[in-house]
Amino acid sequence: MSARKPFMGAIMLLIMLVPVKALATSWVYLFVVWNGYIYVVGDEQVTSLGEKIGAVTVYSDMEQYEGNFSNIYPEGTSYYAIKGVDTDHAIAVHTPNDTYVKALREGEYTYVEKETTLQKSIWYKTLGGIVAIDLGIIFLVRRFKKRAYKK
Repeated sequence: MSARKPFMGAIMLLIMLVPVKALATSWVYLFVVWNGYIYVVGDEQVTSLGEKIGAVTVYSDMEQYEGNFSNIYPEGTSYYAIKGVDTDHAIAVHTPNDTYVKALREGEYTYVEKETTLQKSIWYKTLGGIVAIDLGIIFLVRRFKKRAYKK
């Protein structure tokens, strides 16, 4: 029974070291990204629209993306300038219920790039190598102990 302990310990260590993907992202606020800046969506409705300036290119409430990204509105949702308001301050967003709401510019949008497949592959190969070496050491130590007891 005690010979299984190192093997089971190694298996448990391997299970604990495998990265687990987060299932959801917790956003601080609802937003749209336009022209490299994040705009926080509010409740204030806008009636005095200017020209169309863009649209949501990527929607996700789970992960971060590049481009005109939103965590609330679907792809294709239009952005408009507001008459008399600089787009450096606010823009209007066309909502699914056919109204327009003001979104205030919060600051620059920073996209954090995800791990590439190659980076993940290197991580898993390194982890597998460490586990294989550990199991090899455990096997050799047990074998030498058995030989020492036989003499």
